[in-house]
Formats: sequence, C-alpha cells, structure tokens
Amino acid sequence: MFEFALASLVLIAIPGPDQALIVRNALVRGRVAGLHTMLGGATGLLMHATAAALGISALLAASATAYTSLKVAGVAYLLYLGMRMLRAAGQPDTEAGETELSASRSFSQGLLSNAMNPKVALFFLTFLPQFLPEHGPQLPAAIALAAIFEVLYLAWFSATIAIVDIVGDWLRRPRARAWMERVSGGTLLGFGARLAVSSGP
Repeated sequence: MFEFALASLVLIAIPGPDQALIVRNALVRGRVAGLHTMLGGATGLLMHATAAALGISALLAASATAYTSLKVAGVAYLLYLGMRMLRAAGQPDTEAGETELSASRSFSQGLLSNAMNPKVALFFLTFLPQFLPEHGPQLPAAIALAAIFEVLYLAWFSATIAIVDIVGDWLRRPRARAWMERVSGGTLLGFGARLAVSSGP
C-alpha cells in the first residue's frame, strides 16, 4: 500500500490538465470554484477507476474505434477550454457574482477533462494491476487502491488551492489575471495537442 500511495502521489503531482484547470479556476473565480473543479476531476477519476476495477476499461483498450472516439472528444474539449481562456485574457470577468453558475461550470470542466481523456482510463487499467494481490479476490483490493488514489488526489489539490488562495489577491489583478489566462489556455492547448498525437492503446 505504501508503494502504491507514494507512486500515486508522484503521478498526481506531475503537471497535467487537472493542475492547469484547478489552479486557473481557483485564481480567476476563487477558492470555491477551485474546489468544485477538483471535485469534478475526482469524479472523473472515480469513473475511470471504477471502470478499470470492473474490467470495463479493457473494452476501451481493445476497441480502436472506442478509444479514438473518446480521444477525439477529449482533444476537442481541451482545445475548446484553451481557446476560451485565451479569448478571456484581458477581458472583464463576466462570471463575477454568478457563484452557482461558476461552481457548476467549474465542476463540469474538471469532470469532463478527466472523463473524456482515454489516457486516464489506460492509466488505471495498467497502473492498478501492478499492485493487486496475485492470489485471492482482486476487486476489493482494486476498489481500495482506487480510494487511496482519490484521497491523495483530493489532499494534494486541496493543499494546492489553499496555497493559491493565499497569493490569489495579487494574482487576481487585471494584468496578472490576463497572463494567467494566457498561460492556462496555452497549457491546455499543449495538452490537447499532445493527446492528439499520442499513440493508441
């Protein structure tokens, strides 16, 4: 369990779409939006982890059509988010004061960025089995490992959001926010392009 937890924490800490989205939303929309983005991302991870534990992800890996379809959807969504952030750079925050809408949108962004990423499904499909017992029932062990991954994910990004919130007032100034939008948008475009050229399962 310790080896799995350590490996999971390293993987969670590696910059990816989650990091870019959560940090951006926490800065631009505030701590609550960052937390909702994190919960959406965790929900997307839970969907893939459950699918892997039940053997459903194996069907995705075995079907080139299913994998490609999910990949195209994931690429399109990341590119859409990236372009939207680039367009928002330097513009007034039209979502200010729309707390409920912002929370819902933030959750959806976190959820969809993970749920439509086939690499996340393949990650759980290939990563979890390395730590499953060779003998005995594997489903309870897989669920337990997925739960550990989820807890570490929530702990890491909760700490990240707390740090962002401390320096958020300065970074929410118009000029700093515009640069944050550009950096976040460019980062998501890069992740989308990388997913687009990545090889299949």
